[in-house]
Amino acid sequence: MKRLEGWLLVALALGGAGSCSESSGPVAGVLTVSLTTPNASADGAILFSVFGPEALTSVTAGPGLRVFAQPLSTATRFAVTGTLTNGALATIGVADTRKATQYAAIVQAVSAPDFQLRSLTGYALTVSP
Repeated sequence: MKRLEGWLLVALALGGAGSCSESSGPVAGVLTVSLTTPNASADGAILFSVFGPEALTSVTAGPGLRVFAQPLSTATRFAVTGTLTNGALATIGVADTRKATQYAAIVQAVSAPDFQLRSLTGYALTVSP
């Protein structure tokens, strides 16, 4: 009987420990920086910054685009070149995707393929999971 009680205590202890396995730590992943442009397929480059609570961990250009970045930090400047359309400009790696709403991106400059700067009216960036 004592042996049965011992095993029962071990089973209860393991079951209790297993129920506490809910993840409360950071969830690393990527967020997408998307562009809204009034000149879809007629822009050749964009300069923008991303701000967030923790340093970025990576950056990847959207399809058909090329990205250049300063060293990744909590405030990082990017230049993306190529034919810009509405949609994904880049994906950024973050330490905790649960903080996605705390990341923001700001357009600083946009140029046409002939390098003429454009007015920033109508341009917007969003950061989303």
